[in-house]
Amino acid sequence: MPDFPEHITKLQPYVPGLAITSLASELGISPDDIVKVASNENPLGPSELALRALAEASSEIALYPDNDSLELTAAIAAVHNVPPEWVVVGSGSEAVLSMAAVSLLTHGRQTVYSQYSFQAFAGAAQRVGATAVVVPSPDFVVNLEELLDKINEQTALLYIANPGNPTGTFIGNAEIEGFLKRVPKNVVALLDEAYYEYLSPGERPRSVELVHEYPNLLVTRTFSKAYGLAGLRVGYGIAQPEVADMLRRVRAPFSVTRMAQIAATAALKDDDSLARTVASNASGLRFLYEAFDKLGLEYVPSYANFVLVKVGDGPQMSQRLNRRGVIVRPLKSYGLNEWIRISVGSAAENEQVVAALGKELGSH
Repeated sequence: MPDFPEHITKLQPYVPGLAITSLASELGISPDDIVKVASNENPLGPSELALRALAEASSEIALYPDNDSLELTAAIAAVHNVPPEWVVVGSGSEAVLSMAAVSLLTHGRQTVYSQYSFQAFAGAAQRVGATAVVVPSPDFVVNLEELLDKINEQTALLYIANPGNPTGTFIGNAEIEGFLKRVPKNVVALLDEAYYEYLSPGERPRSVELVHEYPNLLVTRTFSKAYGLAGLRVGYGIAQPEVADMLRRVRAPFSVTRMAQIAATAALKDDDSLARTVASNASGLRFLYEAFDKLGLEYVPSYANFVLVKVGDGPQMSQRLNRRGVIVRPLKSYGLNEWIRISVGSAAENEQVVAALGKELGSH
């Protein structure tokens, strides 16, 4: 038998939300009758500009993509007012998290992150054999003071998802800036902002501006959530050249497809589409909060496009909702056995989710 390293044999495969086609086949119903609110996808779909750009470029799929994503990189740099060499594009922001882990972590080095952090980052750190120090988060909010307390000579990378997944909680500008001032210069602080666009303008962190001040800051964003391009897998990181260059060195060749680059570049130009998505999400959150209050369910107010809600036995409730054609995300893998995560869907989808949840709660 092959002799795999222990840190690899202990890895658990990432388990995504249940696929619509799988449940439809199991229940013997049409996929159109299934509501999937498990993966934090955009119910409005992608920008029309992105779809049009994809259609126009469909004949180009025989060509390799631009390895450096130059057009997309320039577009991102212009939006954020940073030099293009500060932008690193990857196959989803998860790929950029992995690049950070590969370039900074190894055996004998340490990463520090909060309990209930995004599992993809934890997996990336484990794949390279690094030591992970996990800071407790009993109130679902990242404890910045304890993160700082856990830094030692082996620490190379700090990770904070803001807003967090699966918690939906958020840390404001003042706290983040105070935190960054105290992070040692030889330790990279990674702010994963996959849900940044769902924050109101007054809440949005000035993290990209802070990259100008902190050479050890890396900010990651994605086109999978608010931009509705999850199926194309494209995200990016912004950091000063010393960090950005190292990430590019470990990036797999041609990792961002030609279609992903084209769609993301177009999506950045469609402010109206993004505004509709944000407004729809805010309305959906209000609807879900009111429904959970009526059902007597505890939930964590969210700054993202999903809600963490306490239902008793999360895996069991998830299975019961599946039988009603509703896919939610059980959180046993996070140690949150009593909770499920429900993504904000369309108005009709939200109503179907609440109806199914009400029936299940009423039957027990």
